[in-house]
Amino acid sequence: MDKLTILFAVVLFLRTASAATLGVVQTEGGRVQGQNIPLGPYRSMDVFKGIPFAAKPELLEKPKPHPGWDGVLEATQFADKCLQIDPSHTFSIGTEDCLYLNIWVPHGKQLSSDLPVMIWLYGGGFITGSTTDLMFDDYLYSGQEIADRGGVIIVSVGYRVGTLGFLSSGDSGLPGNYGLWDQHAAIAWVHRNIRSFGGDPENITLFGESAGGASVSFQSLSPYNKGLVRRAISQSGVALSPWAMSKNPRKVAEQVAEKVGCPTDEMMVACLKSTDAEILTIAAPQIQYGSPDSPGILSLLLLPVVDGDFLPDQPTNLFHNTADMDHLVGVNNMDGHIFTFQDIPSIGNKNQETPEEDVKRLLAAYTKEFGQAGFNVAFAEYSSTWESPPSQENIERTAVDIATDSSFLVPAQTAIYLHADNAGSGRTFSYLMTEPSGLGGPGRPFNYWLGSDHTDDLQYVFGKPFAVPTLYGDRQRDLSSYMIAYWTNFARTGNPNKGGLKVPVVWPEFTTSGHLFLDINAEMTDGSIGQDMRSRFVHLWSSILPSLPSDMNKAV
Repeated sequence: MDKLTILFAVVLFLRTASAATLGVVQTEGGRVQGQNIPLGPYRSMDVFKGIPFAAKPELLEKPKPHPGWDGVLEATQFADKCLQIDPSHTFSIGTEDCLYLNIWVPHGKQLSSDLPVMIWLYGGGFITGSTTDLMFDDYLYSGQEIADRGGVIIVSVGYRVGTLGFLSSGDSGLPGNYGLWDQHAAIAWVHRNIRSFGGDPENITLFGESAGGASVSFQSLSPYNKGLVRRAISQSGVALSPWAMSKNPRKVAEQVAEKVGCPTDEMMVACLKSTDAEILTIAAPQIQYGSPDSPGILSLLLLPVVDGDFLPDQPTNLFHNTADMDHLVGVNNMDGHIFTFQDIPSIGNKNQETPEEDVKRLLAAYTKEFGQAGFNVAFAEYSSTWESPPSQENIERTAVDIATDSSFLVPAQTAIYLHADNAGSGRTFSYLMTEPSGLGGPGRPFNYWLGSDHTDDLQYVFGKPFAVPTLYGDRQRDLSSYMIAYWTNFARTGNPNKGGLKVPVVWPEFTTSGHLFLDINAEMTDGSIGQDMRSRFVHLWSSILPSLPSDMNKAV
C-alpha cells in the first residue's frame, strides 16, 4: 500500500470516526444549521455563527425580540460588528443590525448534552469591540480550543457600544445602558434555547475581559439576571473600576448633541433619536492620550449608568444580588502598562529617560478627587522604596503600578471583598496573572521588568498557543492548558480545581478572613498561593484616600 493510499485511509477514518453532528437545530426564532468541524477520532465541533437573539435595534432603545424566520438559517458566517467609531475617530465601521451570537458545541462519540455554558462578553472600553476581533489571522475569541479542551459550550455575544450603546441623558428621557440590555437579552436567549444545542440552561457562566469583565460584573449585579446566571468570571475589569461607570452622563450627552447640531434643552432627546446612526457614532467623545496630566483611560465617557432600572443603585449596594453566584475575579499584574505607555511615551523609548516629575503628574491626575493631601499621602506610599536618586526602572514601574492599582487591581479586590462579604452559597476566587506575554508589544524588547500587560490573558484563555502553535512554545501551551482547566472547571462546578481537568496547583477559595489568591504563571507551584494582594495599596486607595477630611480633598 503506497503512502498516498495510507494517507487517504487515515483521512477517511478521521472523518467517519468523528462524532455525530447536531444538524438542524430548532430555536424559538426558527431552525438553524451550522458547520460541523472534525477534530479527530470521535471528536468534532458544531459551530453556529450569526444567530440573531434580538431584532435590529431601534436607535437608542432597548432591544426587542427577533420576529423569527422561515426555512433553515445557514449559521455559517459571523455577523458584522456593531456600529462603532474607528480607532482614528474619523469614520464609523459596522452596522446597526448586530445583535447576533455564535455558539461552539464540542462532541465526542455521541452528541453532547447538559454541557456547562460559558457566555463571552468582549472588551473595548464600551466604545469598540466585537466577537470577530483578529489575532494572527485567527479569530481572537474563537471558542473552538476552550470548548474542545474544556468540554463546555462557548457562546460569544454582540452588543452595542459607543453612543448607540451607552449615550444617556441621566434621566428617563434617555436612560442609557442599551449595550447592557443587549447582553441581558442574549443571556436570556441562551437560557431559553441552549438545551437544543446540548447545553444546561441552569449552569451558565459569564466571562469577559476589561469592559467585558466590567459587563460581567454589571450583569451579575442586576436583578434582571437572577435565576439566569450561575457563575461569573471578570478579567481585568469590574463594575467598580473608575473607568467603567459614567459620573456625568448628561454632560456627555450635551457634548454629543452639540456635535450633531441638536439643542441641549428639553428637545435634545427627540433630536438625538432622529439623528443618523453613523453621524451619532462619529460624535463620540475622543479618547485623549499622550499626557500624564490626563490619563487616557479616564477619558472614557460613554459608559454604563445607574438608571434606576437595570442598575437600580450604585454597584457597591447591589452585591446582595450575587450572593448565590460563584465569582472568579482577577487582574494582570501590569494591566496599566499599555495605558501608561501612551500617557508617558518615554516608558516605551529606550533612548529617552522618564522624569520623576512625570510620575508625580500622573499620580496627581489619578488622585485628583483627593486633592493635594491625597497626592502627598499616595506619593509617600509609592516612593517609599525608591533609592536616592531613583532608578529608571523604579520610576517607570511606579508609573505602571499607579495605573494598575487605581484602575484595575484595587477595584477588583474591592469587588472580591464585597462578594465574599455578601456570599450565601456563592464562592469567591481571586487571581493575579504575572506571566509576561513574550509576543512583543510596546516597550517589551527592553523593559525586561514588564510582567503581564492588559489583554495578555486572552490568548491563553482562548487557547491561541494551540490554535497558532508556530508562534508559541511549550511554556505558553502549558499556561494555556492551566487557564483553560481552571476556567472550565469553575464553569462546570463552581470550583476551579474540580471538573475533570487536572490543574497544577489547588486554587484556594477567597474568604473574608483568608484573602488568598493564585499567582497565575507558567511555572505554578505551592508557592504560587498568595495572601492579601498588594494590601498596602488596596488600603491606600479604598480606605485612606477616601477617608481624608473633605476640606483636605480640595486641590491646592
